[in-house]
Amino acid sequence: MTETPAGIRASDAERERVAKIVQNASAEGRLTIAETEERLGAVYAAKYTGELNSLTADLPPRAVARATPFPPHRALRVHAALVVALSVLLVVRWILSDAPFFWPIAPMFWLAVSLFVHARIRGLGRRRREAVPY
Repeated sequence: MTETPAGIRASDAERERVAKIVQNASAEGRLTIAETEERLGAVYAAKYTGELNSLTADLPPRAVARATPFPPHRALRVHAALVVALSVLLVVRWILSDAPFFWPIAPMFWLAVSLFVHARIRGLGRRRREAVPY
């Protein structure tokens, strides 16, 4: 393989995200049905991220931002609330159990680890989306 690649290969997730942007633009009346069909065909035929970028270049940034299915910090806030609620329930259960040692520490530790990992994944995903502006 002596040829240099034309760009970075597009993933299925990237194609789906761009397809959602095109569908939202169509729903807002920014694209005709024919344009939407043409662009969706091009989205799923695209091999490189540059091709995906060109399909949304004439759409306003607001339409691109709206294509994100879940606000970035909302899922993390819900996860944090669940960790706190479960930790409180575990401590209350420990108080009522008359156990001689603080057994909720192990499940609370793993709950905290899951929250930390979730936060790291969200942070990495956000940096990756900022690097690829399609």
